[in-house]
Amino acid sequence: MNSLRLNGLRKLPPGFRFQPTEEELVFQYLKCKAFSFPLPASIIPDLNICNFDPWDLPGELGEERYFFSMKEAKYKTGNRINRATASGYWKATGSDKQIISRRNQVAGMRKTLVFHMGKPPHGLRTDWIMHEYRLVNNYLNHEMEKWVLCHVFFKKTSKKSSEEEIMQSFCNKNRNEALGHRMEPKVYNFMREKDALSSSSSSASSRSDITEVSSSACSRQY
Repeated sequence: MNSLRLNGLRKLPPGFRFQPTEEELVFQYLKCKAFSFPLPASIIPDLNICNFDPWDLPGELGEERYFFSMKEAKYKTGNRINRATASGYWKATGSDKQIISRRNQVAGMRKTLVFHMGKPPHGLRTDWIMHEYRLVNNYLNHEMEKWVLCHVFFKKTSKKSSEEEIMQSFCNKNRNEALGHRMEPKVYNFMREKDALSSSSSSASSRSDITEVSSSACSRQY
């Protein structure tokens, strides 16, 4: 399968999708990258994830994107990882998830991070999500441990924005008013209908009595 290059990235031909499992990401891609083994496909580029805001990362905005990156220390002394970008920062959320091999061994971990706009600790939370995969192995040296595989995507929410809700309410109001002008509601008067039925019955009864009397008179005449 041949892949195309777009802005320095490998792009799959139309109809193909890169949808690896978490196990495949750790064992087939990240492990091979850290140990300098041949990769199954040259589809994941290398870059420093903190040099980009999530919407500026290479690739299509609407697609899920994968990158190899090396963890960068925030300070020269210490183990804190740099998570800051030009417009905000990535903040870890929840507990790390273990990636289990088929031999029931933990060989990787997944950390979930959410992008926040602004400066900590008062950043504005966004819907940009990153899953950061790292290896867990006693045989890794310091350089190998720096490699991570980042899966970045925009989480689409089902809730409508406030502007959409306002517009929907406005449209519904106008539509209801237009229908109200075209078709006025009618109130059914059951009492008036009952009186009309009663008078109809009385008239019919009177006409029946007159007919009977006339018939009797005619029979007496003849």
